[in-house]
Amino acid sequence: MSKIKSIQPVFTGRSLFALVTTEDGLTGLGEGTLNSRVEAVAATLKNLEEVAVGKEAGNIEFLWQDIHRGTFWRGGPVLESALSALDAALWDIKGKALNTPVYNLLGGKCRDKIRMYSHCGGATPDELCRGAEARIKQGFTVLRICPHDLLGEDGSYEPRAQVRKSVAFMKALREFVGPDIEIIFEVHTRLTPVYAIELCNSIAEYKPIFVEDPLRADSPESFRVLRSHTNVPLGTGEKFGPLWDYKTLIEEDLIDYVRTDVCNCGGISAMRKIAGYAEAHYIEMVPHGLPSAVGMMAALHTDMATPNFCMQESGLYAQISPCLKVDAELKDGFMLLGDKPGLGIELDMDKLEPFHNAEHPHWRRQDGSVQDW
Repeated sequence: MSKIKSIQPVFTGRSLFALVTTEDGLTGLGEGTLNSRVEAVAATLKNLEEVAVGKEAGNIEFLWQDIHRGTFWRGGPVLESALSALDAALWDIKGKALNTPVYNLLGGKCRDKIRMYSHCGGATPDELCRGAEARIKQGFTVLRICPHDLLGEDGSYEPRAQVRKSVAFMKALREFVGPDIEIIFEVHTRLTPVYAIELCNSIAEYKPIFVEDPLRADSPESFRVLRSHTNVPLGTGEKFGPLWDYKTLIEEDLIDYVRTDVCNCGGISAMRKIAGYAEAHYIEMVPHGLPSAVGMMAALHTDMATPNFCMQESGLYAQISPCLKVDAELKDGFMLLGDKPGLGIELDMDKLEPFHNAEHPHWRRQDGSVQDW
C-alpha cells in the first residue's frame, strides 16, 4: 500500500472531515467534529500531516501509536478528535485498496443489521408521548428522552426541580408506550452523585434500559457512589477519549453500557479496543450519535463487526448533507449496510455547505452560577 501524500481538513456546515490522499491517488474520509472547538481540531490535523506524510497508509496501528504516544502531550479532546478523523480515513483507504468494506477488515459481520434508537422530545409529557408515537410508527423500538434539556420558566437549571420534572415525563411515557418499548433516559452529565441517586431511584419503577450520563464526566470514579446506591442500569462514555479513560468504569463494573464516540475517542482503532475491554466484563456497546454521516458510517462499520454491540444512537434517519452519499439504508428501526469498498462514503466537494461554528449553550442556576451543560 502506498504512502500518505496529504491530509486536508474539510469543513461543511458544523462538521469537520479529514480527506487523506495517498501517493497512488486513493482517498479516505474520516470525521473529527468537536462542536464549539472544531477549528482547533482542523489546525491539529495540519500538525499531524507533518507526522503522517510519507508514512505507509496501511500501517494504521503504528501511526495511531506514533501520534498518541510519540508526543510529549497526550490525549485531550482536540488531539483525539484529529486522530479519530485520520484513523477512520486510513481504514477507508485500506478498504478501497483491498476492494472490501471496512467491516470485513475488522473481522466480518457479527449481525445482519444494526439496531438504531431515536430521540424524541416535547415541552410537556403529552408532547413527549406524541413524539414517541411518531417514532414508533417509523419502526423504532428504542427511544431516548432528555427532559433535562428543558430549562425552568425563568431560564435557569436547578437540579432538584429538574429531577422532579423528569419523573413525571418518564412516568407518562412508560404508561403510554407500554412495557415492550425500551427507554433510554439521558441526563447529559449534569448532575452530582446525590441528585443522580435521587433521579435513578425515582424512575426505577418505569424500567429504563439505562440512565445515560447521569454524572459529570470529570471524575469517572464518582460512579462508585452512584452504583452503590441504585440498581438502575447505567451508561456513559460520549465525553471520554481513548481506552484508558474507561479503565476504572470497566474494571470495577461500574457501568452496563459504553457510549463511545468514534469521532472523539481515537477512531475505529480505539473504539475496537474499548469494545474488547468491555466485552470481557459483559458490558455492551451503545455508541454515541455522530454529527454527520461520515462519522456515522465509521461507527456503523465498527458496530457491524463488534460482538458486544447493542444499539446505535443516530440522527442519520434525518436529512443527510447534500455533499454526501452513503452506502446504508434505514429500514424499520435498523440500519442496513451495503458492500461498497471502504466506509461506503462519497463526498462531493462542489456541494459543501458554508461552515459555521457551534458553541454549546452556557447554562446558569437561579443564583447566576454556572451549570454543567
